[in-house]
Amino acid sequence: MEPEAQFLYVTCQVGAERAVKGEFARQWPTFRFAYSRPGFLTFKLPPPYAVPADFDPKSVFARAFGMSLGKVSGVEDEELARAAWQLAAGRKFDGLHVWQRDLRAAGDHGYEPGPTEAAASARAALVRTAPDWAAKLSTAPAIAKPGNLVMDCVLVDAGQWWIGFHQAASGPSCRAGGFYEPTPPANMVSRAYLKMAESLDWSAFPIKAGQHAAELGCAPGGSCQYLLSQGLIVTGIDPAVIHPTVLENPNFTHLRKRAADVRKREFRKTRWLAADMNVAPEFTLDAVEDIVTHEDVHIEGLLLTLKLPEWNLADDVPEYLDRIRSWGFPQVAARQLQYGRQEICVAAQRPPRRRTRGGSRGGRRASSRPRRRS
Repeated sequence: MEPEAQFLYVTCQVGAERAVKGEFARQWPTFRFAYSRPGFLTFKLPPPYAVPADFDPKSVFARAFGMSLGKVSGVEDEELARAAWQLAAGRKFDGLHVWQRDLRAAGDHGYEPGPTEAAASARAALVRTAPDWAAKLSTAPAIAKPGNLVMDCVLVDAGQWWIGFHQAASGPSCRAGGFYEPTPPANMVSRAYLKMAESLDWSAFPIKAGQHAAELGCAPGGSCQYLLSQGLIVTGIDPAVIHPTVLENPNFTHLRKRAADVRKREFRKTRWLAADMNVAPEFTLDAVEDIVTHEDVHIEGLLLTLKLPEWNLADDVPEYLDRIRSWGFPQVAARQLQYGRQEICVAAQRPPRRRTRGGSRGGRRASSRPRRRS
């Protein structure tokens, strides 16, 4: 008797389905695309291929993923919930995650991906109908712990849920659908505040109060507002106007210039550099490379937003990441954030530069460019 085929499910931003398929074609060529709805895909694994519960497809564009147990259909939530428990029977879960696939493209008429009332209703039905073996899931924390085996329920269409599971690793995989829910201040300057909050949570950069950070393309200042809220000393670089709420903060400095016009000595104290410029990826990378490869600058961490005005640029993401590694940043990861649009966030980090006995900073330059000063 042939083993039952295994399927992997993926949820992503609406519009990113092609990018996800491209990633799987490059990295997992034996996985076969099986089913798709906007923001939701499944892939068939070739028998007898099996993956562990903690399998990571290493996808930039997958917001959440796991092994699929199949779909259930019905009219009422209780009917769907009972069918879901039948699919999941025999497994010992530590948590329960329920979410709805994205309804529209991020930003479409103000749409923001995230938790929905429909998902909350479905979760309540699953808790009400839970069999004895799953009773503890009704009190399980909403945020799973690394190593927990989590039962997943994705609301794909009206009256149709897909059931699966995954093993939580860290960050996004510990939360339903990979959704991050920051608490913005009443005077939030822009939604860039939310994006910066999510990017720092995902990247787990070890930022500390009193450290220096800079952002290229900072107007009107939402990202800087979040960095300031974490106690950082922030320099914002943008020829456009910055919101008074940010300008009034004594730990903020505005350089009203283009990045190319800023002297590199302005970055000598900078440990964390962010960039969110409305230009093609190559232009952002050019601007950042010119800074981080300068002999008087030693940036420890980068958070770069790379815009993808055309989805076919997703195919070039591996090249973008390799270019960043060539600057001397061995730890490079990328993710399409929940609060991002048609873009990705790249987090890159390298060890702090050690001081020599004479007190000067030592270290090897990451670029073969001629030495220069500005």
